[in-house]
Amino acid sequence: MGLAALLVASLLTLIFVPTPGALLAVLWFWALLLIALAVSWRISGRARAAQERIEAIPPAPLLEGDQPEVVREIMDVRAAITEGGLAIFRGTLREPAESAFQRLKQSLGASFVPLLQEDEQFGTAVILMPKPVEQATLERPAVPWVNWLLFALTIGTTTWVGAAYQGVDLLQDPGRFAAGLPYSLGLLAILGVHELGHFFAARRHGMNVTPPYFIPVPFALGTFGAFIKMRSPPEDRESLFDVAVSGPLAGLVIAIPALLVGLQSSEVIGRGLNVGHEAVVGSPTGPSILFGLLAKASLGPQLLPGDVLRLSPLAFAGWLGLFITGLNLLPIGQLDGGHTARAMFGDRAGRTISTVALWALFLLALLKWPSLMMWVIIVFFLAGRSTPPLNDLTPITRGRQVVGWITFAILAMILIPMPSGWW
Repeated sequence: MGLAALLVASLLTLIFVPTPGALLAVLWFWALLLIALAVSWRISGRARAAQERIEAIPPAPLLEGDQPEVVREIMDVRAAITEGGLAIFRGTLREPAESAFQRLKQSLGASFVPLLQEDEQFGTAVILMPKPVEQATLERPAVPWVNWLLFALTIGTTTWVGAAYQGVDLLQDPGRFAAGLPYSLGLLAILGVHELGHFFAARRHGMNVTPPYFIPVPFALGTFGAFIKMRSPPEDRESLFDVAVSGPLAGLVIAIPALLVGLQSSEVIGRGLNVGHEAVVGSPTGPSILFGLLAKASLGPQLLPGDVLRLSPLAFAGWLGLFITGLNLLPIGQLDGGHTARAMFGDRAGRTISTVALWALFLLALLKWPSLMMWVIIVFFLAGRSTPPLNDLTPITRGRQVVGWITFAILAMILIPMPSGWW
């Protein structure tokens, strides 16, 4: 969520930076964009290096002496190799993936972390990874005062920016800080609940994870978002799915009511008017289906086709929540939607979906909506593969499949423009 918010901030800075001068806005835009791309490249680079080390397995003879007994019991081993400290065995499983994974954990858990992955040639790869020497360091508890300090600073910066959007300079008139609170509290509630959704889902599956860290900045959106640090991988595709979808769905629980309430204090100011950023209406391509339905539900007969809305600070925070959630739900790479697609359909299908989604965005921007092209370029740098779960073979339950399809339906409603006939 923090990376997605950083990407949104980099583009919206061109419009919303509360500082005079177009040149400064452009400089801020490129600075934020470079930071975002550097972060995404670092994250994707680590995952890509780990995945390539697993997949780049040269042919090797079958050496039974290198095979632990439990591996021979669960797998018909066709090839075995030791590479980079990893013991890698390829072949076909003799039993269901879930029971094979549990047997590996019970037999080797004291000294190795087992991984069960797809193998294009033989069907399955069992990777035995020695537990890191730095285990105690990785499990070092977080320092709560750092999280609270960053949160307090982010309240200050978002309040500053929220007040600036209302034409209030808090340096000259600090007593009017309340002008920035609707935007500040609304946006932080959306970002915070999003990350807490990831946090509690990860904790429920026994994963080592830190509390949310907020990133304060005194310009653009007032924050680069929030993030949690995952210190252990998901055990299986179900845990990967739960952690991925819990954040966006939890954030929407706050974003939608914030938008509905904020629209009540927004103003319908006419049709076809050029009012700058105050006329933000839901997506780079026009009013989205979800935004249009929520606006109509909130304003009723006051809102007619072609009307322009001046969003209140709380409504703007709610709209940002929808937009950032939509960006996170794109089924590409390491975004939440990319993790969701991988958990639902597996590694091979997940990679195909990611590629198709990226090309679909490119063609849509090229042929229909050129304003999307910048987003396509940014998303391209997030298209690295997601980190695989330890057991990447056992499918998720049917109920989770239904929830996954619902999240992608929400993505469509956030990004697809409202058909004119629907009004």
